[in-house]
Amino acid sequence: MSDFLFAYGTLQPGLAPAAVASAVAKLVTIGEAFVNGVLYDLGGHPGAVLDSASQDRIIGAVYQLPEDPSVLVELDAYEDFNPSAPQGSLFLRVLHPVALATGGTLQCWVYVYNRDPGSAQVIPGGKFRKCT
Repeated sequence: MSDFLFAYGTLQPGLAPAAVASAVAKLVTIGEAFVNGVLYDLGGHPGAVLDSASQDRIIGAVYQLPEDPSVLVELDAYEDFNPSAPQGSLFLRVLHPVALATGGTLQCWVYVYNRDPGSAQVIPGGKFRKCT
């Protein structure tokens, strides 16, 4: 199991809603990072679609997860990821290499959108601020 999480949206400190803020407060910041892919505005939160061949980047940060396994369980629930029924989950939690802004990569958990984004708008520059 990875000890790291790449967050690009509402799981970042300062952006987390009350429903998940206590879990997010337990994450330890490692640093800014990115993955290749496209970030979509899903109306209130973003959704990442990873694509290693893409020139587009999704900007976020890497966080170290605490040893308490209940934090990841809480994050999974917030992201509507059910490990025992992933096909019905809104997001999937996958291990993926993440490039650190300072150089190097880390294998991190990343929540990726598990639906067709359809006509959702692409977030310019791949950096979440606040979705419409």
